[in-house]
Amino acid sequence: MPPELPDPASPLVVVDIDGVVADVSHRLHLLNQHPRRWDEFFAAAAHDPLLPEGHALVTALPEGTGLCWLTGRPERNRRLTEQWLTRHGMPSGPLLMRPDRDRRPARQAKRDFLRTLRRTHAIALVVDDDPTVIEMLVEEGLPHLLADWLPYSPRLHQAQERQGRT
Repeated sequence: MPPELPDPASPLVVVDIDGVVADVSHRLHLLNQHPRRWDEFFAAAAHDPLLPEGHALVTALPEGTGLCWLTGRPERNRRLTEQWLTRHGMPSGPLLMRPDRDRRPARQAKRDFLRTLRRTHAIALVVDDDPTVIEMLVEEGLPHLLADWLPYSPRLHQAQERQGRT
């Protein structure tokens, strides 16, 4: 875990990026082709529009609440993702990303991150747009919010579950 995690005494809100604060819909067409155009898909994330509902949620967190970003994006996209968060005025917080060669389903990768976080932090809420991640959160007994302000894409679901890519 990165050393910049918020104070363990503070409640922690863990927030996904794609489909929660970033609108990925403009780049989903890159996953319709075979082979999938993964490099272009992730590079296009630099141009994701901001989702106002997600922005409102993270900017309204109560004082004293810690924020942690948890995304299925691969580590090689860290700089692009950090720049996007800054450009859109997102609150700062550690950014946890999938290792580049990790192809597990998003729900499994995120479960492992969250189990590690729970060892030191009280998780107050996890926000994600993936229904299978939400199912995992229910199984883990974690408070959660389904970000349903962007229609969930079956193509993105396939990328997350079968190809372990986001």
